[in-house]
Amino acid sequence: MRADPCRYPRRPVSTQGRFKIASRNRAFEDHLDPRVQTARRVDRIVQSIRQEILEGETECLRIRQIFKEPRAIYRLEFERPEMGYQRTTLLDREALEELLGSEEVRALVRPSDLRSIH
Repeated sequence: MRADPCRYPRRPVSTQGRFKIASRNRAFEDHLDPRVQTARRVDRIVQSIRQEILEGETECLRIRQIFKEPRAIYRLEFERPEMGYQRTTLLDREALEELLGSEEVRALVRPSDLRSIH
Protein backbone atom coordinates (compact mmCIF):
# COMPACT_ATOMS: atom_id res chain seq x y z
CA MET A 1 0.00 0.00 0.00
CA ARG A 2 1.32 3.43 -1.00
CA ALA A 3 1.41 6.26 1.48
CA ASP A 4 -0.53 9.38 0.59
CA PRO A 5 1.91 12.26 -0.08
CA CYS A 6 -0.51 14.63 1.64
CA ARG A 7 -0.25 14.43 5.41
CA TYR A 8 -3.70 15.79 6.04
CA PRO A 9 -6.88 13.77 5.66
CA ARG A 10 -8.83 14.55 2.51
CA ARG A 11 -12.17 16.24 2.96
CA PRO A 12 -14.92 16.53 0.40
CA VAL A 13 -15.18 19.98 -1.18
CA SER A 14 -18.21 21.84 0.07
CA THR A 15 -19.60 24.87 -1.73
CA GLN A 16 -21.98 25.70 1.07
CA GLY A 17 -21.31 29.12 2.57
CA ARG A 18 -18.61 30.04 0.06
CA PHE A 19 -20.56 32.64 -1.89
CA LYS A 20 -20.63 36.25 -0.82
CA ILE A 21 -23.87 38.18 -0.91
CA ALA A 22 -23.42 41.66 -2.37
CA SER A 23 -26.09 43.10 -0.13
CA ARG A 24 -28.06 41.20 2.46
CA ASN A 25 -30.95 43.63 2.00
CA ARG A 26 -31.27 42.59 -1.64
CA ALA A 27 -31.25 38.92 -0.66
CA PHE A 28 -34.54 39.44 1.16
CA GLU A 29 -36.14 41.50 -1.61
CA ASP A 30 -37.31 38.35 -3.36
CA HIS A 31 -40.31 38.36 -1.04
CA LEU A 32 -41.32 41.94 -1.88
CA ASP A 33 -43.75 43.20 -4.47
CA PRO A 34 -42.03 43.64 -7.87
CA ARG A 35 -42.99 47.32 -7.92
CA VAL A 36 -41.16 47.84 -4.63
CA GLN A 37 -38.12 45.98 -5.99
CA THR A 38 -38.13 48.18 -9.08
CA ALA A 39 -38.43 51.39 -7.05
CA ARG A 40 -35.52 50.37 -4.83
CA ARG A 41 -33.41 49.48 -7.85
CA VAL A 42 -34.10 52.86 -9.47
CA ASP A 43 -33.19 54.61 -6.21
CA ARG A 44 -29.87 52.71 -6.07
CA ILE A 45 -29.12 53.64 -9.69
CA VAL A 46 -29.90 57.34 -9.14
CA GLN A 47 -27.81 57.39 -5.94
CA SER A 48 -24.93 55.72 -7.76
CA ILE A 49 -25.06 58.24 -10.60
CA ARG A 50 -25.28 61.19 -8.19
CA GLN A 51 -22.35 59.91 -6.15
CA GLU A 52 -20.27 59.27 -9.25
CA ILE A 53 -20.99 62.75 -10.63
CA LEU A 54 -20.23 64.57 -7.38
CA GLU A 55 -17.13 62.61 -6.41
CA GLY A 56 -15.50 62.67 -9.83
CA GLU A 57 -14.09 65.32 -12.08
CA THR A 58 -17.25 65.56 -14.17
CA GLU A 59 -17.26 68.82 -16.06
CA CYS A 60 -20.46 68.52 -18.03
CA LEU A 61 -23.58 66.38 -18.12
CA ARG A 62 -25.33 65.88 -21.43
CA ILE A 63 -29.04 65.06 -21.38
CA ARG A 64 -31.18 64.30 -24.43
CA GLN A 65 -34.73 63.12 -24.69
CA ILE A 66 -34.73 60.03 -26.88
CA PHE A 67 -38.38 58.91 -26.55
CA LYS A 68 -41.57 60.89 -25.99
CA GLU A 69 -44.16 58.17 -26.35
CA PRO A 70 -45.38 56.04 -24.66
CA ARG A 71 -43.06 57.30 -21.92
CA ALA A 72 -40.45 60.06 -21.81
CA ILE A 73 -36.97 58.51 -21.71
CA TYR A 74 -33.79 60.55 -21.37
CA ARG A 75 -30.20 59.68 -22.16
CA LEU A 76 -27.72 60.94 -19.56
CA GLU A 77 -24.04 61.04 -20.53
CA PHE A 78 -20.99 62.15 -18.63
CA GLU A 79 -17.28 61.50 -18.78
CA ARG A 80 -14.86 60.59 -16.03
CA PRO A 81 -11.49 61.65 -17.50
CA GLU A 82 -9.53 60.58 -14.43
CA MET A 83 -10.81 57.03 -14.94
CA GLY A 84 -10.88 57.16 -18.73
CA TYR A 85 -14.48 56.20 -19.34
CA GLN A 86 -17.86 57.58 -20.29
CA ARG A 87 -21.10 56.55 -18.61
CA THR A 88 -24.39 56.52 -20.49
CA THR A 89 -27.63 55.79 -18.66
CA LEU A 90 -31.27 55.84 -19.73
CA LEU A 91 -33.67 57.35 -17.20
CA ASP A 92 -37.37 58.10 -17.17
CA ARG A 93 -38.65 61.56 -16.26
CA GLU A 94 -39.17 60.76 -12.55
CA ALA A 95 -35.65 59.38 -12.08
CA LEU A 96 -34.14 62.30 -13.98
CA GLU A 97 -36.04 64.85 -11.89
CA GLU A 98 -34.90 63.06 -8.73
CA LEU A 99 -31.29 63.25 -9.92
CA LEU A 100 -31.60 66.92 -10.89
CA GLY A 101 -33.14 67.73 -7.50
CA SER A 102 -29.59 68.21 -6.25
CA GLU A 103 -28.27 71.72 -7.01
CA GLU A 104 -24.71 70.38 -7.33
CA VAL A 105 -25.79 68.02 -10.11
CA ARG A 106 -28.03 70.60 -11.79
CA ALA A 107 -25.10 73.05 -11.95
CA LEU A 108 -23.17 70.60 -14.15
CA VAL A 109 -25.92 70.21 -16.76
CA ARG A 110 -25.57 72.28 -19.93
CA PRO A 111 -28.16 75.12 -19.91
CA SER A 112 -29.48 74.11 -23.33
CA ASP A 113 -30.16 70.61 -21.99
CA LEU A 114 -32.06 71.95 -18.98
CA ARG A 115 -34.37 73.95 -21.24
CA SER A 116 -35.16 70.90 -23.35
CA ILE A 117 -36.16 68.82 -20.32
CA HIS A 118 -39.05 71.03 -19.20
